[in-house]
Amino acid sequence: MPPSPTVLAVVGSLRDDSYTRTALRYVLDAAADAGAETRLLDLREYDVPVYDPDVGEQGDAAAARRLVRQADAVALGTPVYRGTFSGVLKNFHDYCGADEYEDTTVGLLATAGGGGYGPTLEHLRATVRNVHGWALPHEVGIGNASDAFVADPDAIDGRAFRDPSLRTRVETLGDRLVTYAFIDSERASPTATGD
Repeated sequence: MPPSPTVLAVVGSLRDDSYTRTALRYVLDAAADAGAETRLLDLREYDVPVYDPDVGEQGDAAAARRLVRQADAVALGTPVYRGTFSGVLKNFHDYCGADEYEDTTVGLLATAGGGGYGPTLEHLRATVRNVHGWALPHEVGIGNASDAFVADPDAIDGRAFRDPSLRTRVETLGDRLVTYAFIDSERASPTATGD
């Protein structure tokens, strides 16, 4: 029997009442149901100063990077700001590289105030590819995020998904992070199989 994977979700939002954070908690809940050990890396709880290559690691950057490096799979979640991912997530990624992400399975999630999240997911995918991570084909975009949830005191963060199919997409991301946590990237590559 394979070991239980560790799934980490990185919250790229600083808002107290973040829809991104709520959605990632649903991802982690599904991952835990699939047998994973889970952890939330909420960047507002870490002191990660603006990356300066002349200074190197500052504040809590090393501790946050270590959590990514130790994870078997990582979910990256961000609000959509100006058509791309948040500055806080970009800054954290400036500290990270292949040491953290090489051959790591990564799930992508974006929440938008309006309907446009496609470019944000593409930008995240390019960032993951640049540090040799393996982004899952299944990704989640949540448009009109403030309308995507309804109040429910029994739900995660007191919020339930309005659309059950959207909840299924989010939970599928958590499940697939577990399913593919230990994927062999060499065998998964079309060039490695000669296709």
